[in-house]
Amino acid sequence: MRTHSREGAPAPRDRQAKPLKESYGLDAPRLLAVPAVLVAAGAAQAILARSVWPVAGIVALAALAGLGLHASVRGKFAVWARLVDEMHLTGDEHLLDLGCGRGAVLVTAARKLPRGRAVGVDLWHGADQSGNAAAATLLNAAAAGVAERVEVHTADMAELPFADASFDVVVSNVAVHNVRLVRRDRVVDEAVRVLRPGGHLFIADLQGSKRCSRRLRLLSMLDVRRRSLGWRMWWSGPWLRTMLVTATKPSA
Repeated sequence: MRTHSREGAPAPRDRQAKPLKESYGLDAPRLLAVPAVLVAAGAAQAILARSVWPVAGIVALAALAGLGLHASVRGKFAVWARLVDEMHLTGDEHLLDLGCGRGAVLVTAARKLPRGRAVGVDLWHGADQSGNAAAATLLNAAAAGVAERVEVHTADMAELPFADASFDVVVSNVAVHNVRLVRRDRVVDEAVRVLRPGGHLFIADLQGSKRCSRRLRLLSMLDVRRRSLGWRMWWSGPWLRTMLVTATKPSA
């Protein structure tokens, strides 16, 4: 980006603004801190007790922390790049990201929408993502060169400020579980409401995928499917898995 002096002439090269860089923070930073504390405590116990038994727990906790960190900084980008390819976008769709955070999925999708629009909503809680803020999301969009096709709104995903049938695709990445349990059906209802006939839904989360699938079937959504997104997302075997629910809104 070139800056200009008051007279309109280009600024000297050494005064040019530095190129923006994308920065997406860490997902659930407090949750990631827990295994780190436990690893330190286990190491202290092993030293004080002069025993190797705590080492097994330390290794397991370190592995889980490593998987969580990988999901936050690399894994989700690889997974959602694949999912966006599966959407077979033509480039002019309007896409909505529920709980967009700093824009990892939003920007990934916007790159595939040269004539479309990628819209994100969030309440910007720092406990969900470090440095979470609308301004951070817009900076990432600018750094990725997609600012003109991205917009964000401060909004509750259970009370979306959009008209019926506004979007061709609705996505969400590990965000719906942050909504109180009694309101999660309302989130699904709202996602279906703003989806256009023939539109597609992609909801990835750690909890409630079966309930989400049931709700979508009650709403007469078609081709409702549920699958694991594997170790690249938040995962610790059978105890914690990121599941993806997909569905299509009837055309009629």
